Amino acid sequence: MATRDYKKEYAEYHGKPEQIANRAERVKARRMMEKTGAAKKGDGKDVDHIRPLSKGGTSAKTNLRMRSVKANRGDK
Repeated sequence: MATRDYKKEYAEYHGKPEQIANRAERVKARRMMEKTGAAKKGDGKDVDHIRPLSKGGTSAKTNLRMRSVKANRGDK
């Protein structure tokens, strides 16, 4: 099995301004849900963007919901 080149991965994807902005939106959404009490650290839940950021969604409260990790990451 080949080893993963994290430096290359960051340079080609994670380091792009668009991806940095998307990550900031995801963090913002999680913090918002924690502030309202819907999420807690280590609760095993994901913040789900009903309309995904990749499809023009936002981190507005009306576009967020809490889901189990299995359900949220099982979509696609």
